[in-house]
Amino acid sequence: MTNVSLFLGCVIPNRYPGIEKSTKLCLDKLGVDCIDLEGASCCPAPGVLRSFDKATWLALAGRNIALSEELDRDLLTICNGCYGSLADANHEIKADEQLKNDVNSHLGKIGRSIKGSHDVRHITEFLYKEVGSEKIRDIITHPLELRVAVHYGCHLLKPSKGRVGSSVERPSFFDELVEATGAESIEYPDKTECCGAGGGVRSALPDEALALTGHKLSMIESAGVDCIVNACPFCHMQLDAGQVDLNEKNGTSHNIPVLHYTQLLGLALGYSLEDLGIDLNAVVDLEFLEKILSDS
Repeated sequence: MTNVSLFLGCVIPNRYPGIEKSTKLCLDKLGVDCIDLEGASCCPAPGVLRSFDKATWLALAGRNIALSEELDRDLLTICNGCYGSLADANHEIKADEQLKNDVNSHLGKIGRSIKGSHDVRHITEFLYKEVGSEKIRDIITHPLELRVAVHYGCHLLKPSKGRVGSSVERPSFFDELVEATGAESIEYPDKTECCGAGGGVRSALPDEALALTGHKLSMIESAGVDCIVNACPFCHMQLDAGQVDLNEKNGTSHNIPVLHYTQLLGLALGYSLEDLGIDLNAVVDLEFLEKILSDS
């Protein structure tokens, strides 16, 4: 199995440290050789910096990738945005020798260089390809009897070149990973629609972002699920804290627990809600979740 370095990004350390803990617990249980990527910076955010200054975006992303190359490890992300930024940068640098030379002209000033020798991985892609749904199913100790709304998120699927699976519009790999825990992935309208946060919309146009979130939540609620499962802390924040914002703004009563995939997997491996940081969410219905889990 490929050795990896863990790239945390910005949102997880600052808003959802439970996702970091759950990821490390799960990877350790699965026997994955994973270490922290020390000295990493922001990816940087693909929807902002790349649009204004591509050379700087490539240099900053290239530095993060170079740090992982120096460890002789693929870089593992647990965020769709980080994955989109770093994977796209890595692809462009590998495909264009002149571009790689340009990036290295900047990195050389800090004594580093990018070789294009390793890959950038997303946690769902890594688990799907390197571990496999069957192995996950075999090692879980607490099968989950949950109805789950899977949220893929935008950067995990698009641009389609180099992304996971054969279908961008009707993907299934994430659903397979969810169902390996014993949970049931429930279909719902507009499943691959954006959560509302991406591309700087959450910061620049908060009302429009919340409108998209509200629509997504209404589709999920209509499906009658127990929780939402994502694989991106920015989507996680929008779907979690966004429920609180919508309730305050519109008088709605959204109350759907939101879990990162490693938190769902951690529950199936026998870790507690507190072990996995689920109690740190904005939407916390621990009594409901504990009741569901007591039947698992």
